[in-house]
Amino acid sequence: MSGVVAASPSPRSASDFFSDPCDSHPLWFKPSLFLSPGFDSEAYISELRTFVPFDTLRSELRSHLSSLNRELVDLINRDYADFVNLSTKLVDIDAAVVRTRAPLPELREKITRFRGSVEAALFALRSGLHQRSDSAASREVMELLLDTFHVVSKVEKLIEALPSTPDDWPNEDDNSMGRISMNDENSKQQDGTTMREAKSMLLERIASEMNRLNFYMAHAQNLPFIENIEKRIQSASVLLDASLGHCFIDGLDNSDASVLYNCLRAYAAIDNSKNAEEIFRTTIVAPFTHRIIGHETSADAAGTSGDELENDYKQIKHFIAKDCKMLLLISSTDKSGLHVFNFLANSILKEVLFAIQKVKPGEFSPGRPAQFLKNYKASLDFLAYLEGYCPSRSAVTKFRAEAVYIEFMKQWNVGVYFSLRFQEIAGGLDSALTSASLVFIHDSDSYQRSSPNLMLRQSVTLLESLRSCWKEDVLVFSAADKFLRFTLQLLLRYCNWVSSAVNTRKSNASPSPGCEWAVSATAEDFVYVIHDVNTLISEVRGDYVGHISQYLSSCSSEILDLVRKSILQGGESLENLLPLLTKTIIEVIVDESVEGLRQLKGITTTVMMTNKPLPVRHSSYVVGLLRPVKAILEGDKARHYLTQETREELLLGTVTEITRRYYELAAEARNTETLLQKFRQSAQRRAGAASGVSETDKMCMQLFIDIQEYGRNISALGLKPADITPYCSLWQCVAPADRQNSISF
Repeated sequence: MSGVVAASPSPRSASDFFSDPCDSHPLWFKPSLFLSPGFDSEAYISELRTFVPFDTLRSELRSHLSSLNRELVDLINRDYADFVNLSTKLVDIDAAVVRTRAPLPELREKITRFRGSVEAALFALRSGLHQRSDSAASREVMELLLDTFHVVSKVEKLIEALPSTPDDWPNEDDNSMGRISMNDENSKQQDGTTMREAKSMLLERIASEMNRLNFYMAHAQNLPFIENIEKRIQSASVLLDASLGHCFIDGLDNSDASVLYNCLRAYAAIDNSKNAEEIFRTTIVAPFTHRIIGHETSADAAGTSGDELENDYKQIKHFIAKDCKMLLLISSTDKSGLHVFNFLANSILKEVLFAIQKVKPGEFSPGRPAQFLKNYKASLDFLAYLEGYCPSRSAVTKFRAEAVYIEFMKQWNVGVYFSLRFQEIAGGLDSALTSASLVFIHDSDSYQRSSPNLMLRQSVTLLESLRSCWKEDVLVFSAADKFLRFTLQLLLRYCNWVSSAVNTRKSNASPSPGCEWAVSATAEDFVYVIHDVNTLISEVRGDYVGHISQYLSSCSSEILDLVRKSILQGGESLENLLPLLTKTIIEVIVDESVEGLRQLKGITTTVMMTNKPLPVRHSSYVVGLLRPVKAILEGDKARHYLTQETREELLLGTVTEITRRYYELAAEARNTETLLQKFRQSAQRRAGAASGVSETDKMCMQLFIDIQEYGRNISALGLKPADITPYCSLWQCVAPADRQNSISF
């Protein structure tokens, strides 16, 4: 059939009759993706090749191409008539194209000419704007130079209107007075005061113009015109500084507030506050300071240290209130723009520091702690006096941030002062605690008058050292944290001394320095130690912590709480010594009491070697067992120096320990005698002898009678034997079988 496009079918395999249709595709092949606007063939093939073999992909694409060709042929065959009609209608297409292209070159030429004209106009416009900008910049420079020239000329004319000295003012003619632009009232007055004020006003005006001139100079640097007139500007600046300095000095000498105010405004305008501060220092402050500090007294010349700074500061304060107050008040006027001046630091304090460093450098030395502290506190008071002239908190902060203030504070080496005080106080305590024996305080001793309740010089020295840390003539408030730490170290040193002494007694080792007394110490010695520890605890927790809190009352409540807790912890360290000392006293008394228990071992020997009847009386050693504890606790020293609670604790602990030792020896003797009894009974059975009252029975009876008497002695001391566990064990060990369950005497 003509006109029908035939498409060659794609090759099919031999088994294609039973396979899927030709237009069927695997799941991984999606022809719809080819129609998406953002389809990328390379990315698509790269993605498929990761899991589809290349041959399979190529085969599938060829199959899809064949399918597309068949569809195209089907479309042409289906609309073949329309396709043929389209081709017949497209007649003289080339001529239509030529007609369409004909106006295009002309249009392109017109566009090119228009673009050229626009670019030329734009270039001309840009060139004109650039010339205009350059002209404006040149005009600004020209105006700046003209203004600079006019200001320089104006300043020179105003400076020429100034007289060389204040004395020349009355000789000025009316024209010169007119140049000063004084008001009518001042023109009528011809005294010196009016002339000073007018001069100061003129100087303020000149300074204002110089401020403008400096502004112009900053914006017109490196210009030939400026370089040419630079000498004129410098000359005018020098003349202004000189004239302003003379006027300022004149105002200071005559205490003229208006003149001073105008001069300060002039100095502030030219940003030359340092010059005003230096003039005030050298002209007003230095002469008076040198008169006060600059001359050595006869005591200084002789090498003594009688001259201190407190009196010097007092005179300087009077001088400030009399001769400096006006200037200080003027410079601190609110909204006056004079806050740039700091006469307190850069004039007064600077000169005082210089004078002390030059004439009295030894006053800064901490080598003499007492004089150093006095001078340091006087200096702090002087600084506080200067800060009183600061109108606000920010002014105080600024004053403290000045370099001269920082340099002044660096002169006072508080760290070295604290080290010297540390060595002084700690050395005294260490000397007392390294003594080989306890040193008792007598009523006539000076220590006793300051600490009437302490008995040992070691304890008195500790208390004096603790108090010294917080004395007015020792403590430096800025180093209060160091003195607090030092206080705790002193308490710890004393605690270590007591505990080391007790441990030395227990270990029987060679005593360390300061602990030799513990080797041969009696119970009464330790009674004194316990008394002193209790007294120190009361002092530290009472008046001492109260005194420290009152001294630091200016601190915040949080700091006060921390300080109070630290001191109370030091008191707890002392309190922790009490159980150790109580146990030591118990051991001393027990060691003395158990000497009589050695006679317990002789009861068995006595019974075996003598043919005595059954015992009816207690042994003699029983009476002496509790005699030492009774003598100690009922003595005047224990009653006077120990609390009732401590005495009861000592009594119970001592009796309990003696009874425990008693029980150990009695149990040992009972066990030994039981073995001997078995041996005797075996021997009697072999000999056929009759058995009567045995030695074991006699010994047990003697022990039982002894512990009954011992129990009566315990009761006499106010204790119940049945409440003492070792005594119950002792009763169970030696009591007859019918009396095991009841303790009675």
